[in-house]
Amino acid sequence: MREVTGSKYNLFMVEEPYSEDPDPRGGPRVSFALLRKEASEPKDTTLWQFVIALILFIVTSGSCLELGIASQLSKLPPEMVRYFTNPEAAEAPDLNTLAPLVGSAMPLTYGVLGVQLFHEVGHFLAAARKKVKLGIPYFIPNITLGTFGAITQFRSILPDRTAKFDISLAGPLAGGLLSFAMFGVGLLLSMSPEAASDSVQVPSLLFQGSLLLGYLSESVLGYNAMHAATVSVHPLVLAGWCGLTTTAFNLLPVGCLDGGRAMQAAFGKGSLTAFALCTYVLLGLGVLGGPLSLPWGLYILICQRDPERPCLNDVSEVGNWRQGAFAVTLMLVVLILLPYWDPLTDDLGLDLGASLI
Repeated sequence: MREVTGSKYNLFMVEEPYSEDPDPRGGPRVSFALLRKEASEPKDTTLWQFVIALILFIVTSGSCLELGIASQLSKLPPEMVRYFTNPEAAEAPDLNTLAPLVGSAMPLTYGVLGVQLFHEVGHFLAAARKKVKLGIPYFIPNITLGTFGAITQFRSILPDRTAKFDISLAGPLAGGLLSFAMFGVGLLLSMSPEAASDSVQVPSLLFQGSLLLGYLSESVLGYNAMHAATVSVHPLVLAGWCGLTTTAFNLLPVGCLDGGRAMQAAFGKGSLTAFALCTYVLLGLGVLGGPLSLPWGLYILICQRDPERPCLNDVSEVGNWRQGAFAVTLMLVVLILLPYWDPLTDDLGLDLGASLI
């Protein structure tokens, strides 16, 4: 068919959308679609899209800086705190005292923003290896995590489901590994007296937001420290925490998220529909992601709800080891986004109170 149609058409091989029975020869029933290239291929990035992407990156950098400054509020001078919290305060303090605060906020700012840039580099490197073009990333700001990640579109048709799977998971893998390294190093530095001057005070409730990360934090910092009103941690802990949480959200099997693309590639569009419905229910109930479940669910519905368009070969499977790797990834995602609370850890046999100081 390709030889007959030449270079003016794209030939798609897809599963029959309304077929209930498999092919008698094995595998799904297959349909072929022949579309003109100008109608089937994605459009090039326009100048306005570059402008919007630049504006979103600047706003996202600001939200990451705001997150870094918020982590330093406990170090504000008393007169500065009184001025911002007491409506009757008339005399403005010396705002030059905020300059060191901004400087102290930069490690967390760079860490959160660096994870997302590393995430996008992972996508682009995998896409270059598969000879697939990607569009410019549109970063999404968020005041709680610094950023919700980025929307990156394919600017060429994917050759097969394996390419879709590898490109989709390359970004979360790169960002997740960097985030976990920051998180682990930050926990170790939090126990070091030499790094005490760089530590920040955060509410212990923060660590109740993730079963996996809360358990790891308690195993390193100790039961008593984790159950105080505030916990002193290195900024790298917060950067790693935010990066891992954002990565886990982006790996949920919904729409055009990295997890949705990987689910569609690994198990097919039918599996994506079923898992997406379960994900929406869990987000709606607040089971996954806690307070961030509602804003994240709205973000998906507005920006990322539609599944990815088919590949040229949308039938050939990705193989068992890729399917198994994604199944393990989903389990880690659930452990990160499930809340951490003492009754649950007691039931799972993870209570560290008796063994750790």
